Amino acid sequence: MKQKALRRPVVAGQFYEGSAAQLTRAVREAVGGYKSPSDLGALVGGAVPHAGWVFSGPTAAKVFVSLAERAAPATYILFGAVHHHGVRGPSLFPSGAWSSPLGAVGVNEALAAAILEESGGVILSSAAAHEGEHSIEVQIPFIQSLSPQATILPIAVPPTAEAARVGEVVAAVMAREKTAVVAVASTDLTHYGMGYGLTFRGEPAEAMPWMRANDQRVIQLALDLRAEQIVPEAEEHHNACGAGALAAAVAAARALGARRGRLLEYITSADVMGEEEPDRAVGYAGLVFEK
Repeated sequence: MKQKALRRPVVAGQFYEGSAAQLTRAVREAVGGYKSPSDLGALVGGAVPHAGWVFSGPTAAKVFVSLAERAAPATYILFGAVHHHGVRGPSLFPSGAWSSPLGAVGVNEALAAAILEESGGVILSSAAAHEGEHSIEVQIPFIQSLSPQATILPIAVPPTAEAARVGEVVAAVMAREKTAVVAVASTDLTHYGMGYGLTFRGEPAEAMPWMRANDQRVIQLALDLRAEQIVPEAEEHHNACGAGALAAAVAAARALGARRGRLLEYITSADVMGEEEPDRAVGYAGLVFEK
């Protein structure tokens, strides 16, 4: 019998803690007693950052807490940013499991097969597309801790014109599921500073107001469910490294009847570190999509 694929972590001990005990404590600290807003409607998905947890862990935790409390997902569809060359198109991890220091979480293989059939070739089956990519991996421990019975379905979504279509295809299958399924995008926002090659507004300390406004542009598109505008916006203003993933999640939420997005937190790495004169900064947002 063929052994099922096990996707092993590549940034454990770097982006998040590398041992089970330390990681359990890190999840607890990131959650920090957070409770979802009492006036949230039914949730169909969200968007989270994927930086090292010291920077963006609490922001991502707010989204996963809200989804766990309000939607009780049986499966998380995880739309991931693509940071590496060689991913030919939207690529689904079809079977097996993903592991973290907390153990392994299974891939929803039946849902994967249904999405591949529904897509008619728009979405590819490729475990290889997820090798070395951290954007989905850093979310796994949150799901294991807050929704321990849930399965996952990772889909890498490059920032192309078909990204919103990916979300619509996925939503069509989600709508037929008898168990709760949510779709979550993984993206960071503006990367500013010499190390990121973006300095046209001057030194980062001077550019922070511009950076926050730049991030707000793409955040507002997501809140307004304008999925098709997200990739062009990011191409022009460099304000989302996971624009394809975000467009897919927004399109899926809209197709599932979401009325709006809700911003749970916006913060920058400079804010987290308390830097008044940073030499670089990245924006992070935690969003949910509600009916």
